[in-house]
Amino acid sequence: MTEETHPLASLTDAGLEALLRRAIRIILILGVLAALIVWKAAGWRNAAMLATGAAISAASILEWQRLIRFINFKLDGAKLDQKQAPRGTLVAALFFAVRLLVFAGAIYGSLKCFRGSVGSLLAGLSLAVLATVWEAIRLLRN
Repeated sequence: MTEETHPLASLTDAGLEALLRRAIRIILILGVLAALIVWKAAGWRNAAMLATGAAISAASILEWQRLIRFINFKLDGAKLDQKQAPRGTLVAALFFAVRLLVFAGAIYGSLKCFRGSVGSLLAGLSLAVLATVWEAIRLLRN
């Protein structure tokens, strides 16, 4: 009996980068199309909320991509230098927390400025999960 490796177990760094790039592209395309549809159906305020959520989703995936690249670089360096823990982890965690604060501010600002539907904002924010799951299922099928 031949033992095959699971597609996710054989995922390389380059494959993960490509998966996340495709997810960002899906988020941006779906965000623009959905915002146009919502604009026509429910007005510009709800479309702006959905677009804000989609932009935050795309930026979140981009930030996760950078964080993964940083961690992989640091871990590879730690393996080569045979160190215990990678340096710079505190800086990466700090920037990650700052990103969360900036996105929280963007969400708060969009709620105050646009005064649109919270559902539209949540739909835009959920695009990150939708695109990532779609790409993972696509990877598993191949």
